[in-house]
Amino acid sequence: MTDKAQWPLWEVFIRSQHGLAHKHVGSLHACDEAMAINNARDVYTRRNEGVSIWVVQSNHIVASSPDDQGMLFEPANSKVYRHPTFFPMPPEVKGI
Repeated sequence: MTDKAQWPLWEVFIRSQHGLAHKHVGSLHACDEAMAINNARDVYTRRNEGVSIWVVQSNHIVASSPDDQGMLFEPANSKVYRHPTFFPMPPEVKGI
């Protein structure tokens, strides 16, 4: 793949120095994973704000559709024992 127009799109995730989770910071095109990591470092961590970089080809990401929200999340709403209101708090417990 020498033509830049055919290079795959990569999604970039950075873990900050003060965080435990990687966060999506953007996308870039690169011919392979090594170039994607190097380009992500150059573009998204210029001020030494990251400690870890993840890159994944965009075509490998599978996501739900907002139209499927009811089907995916409604079953959790019917399980009241998962909600904090299911558990009564004793009167002597304050500030929670």
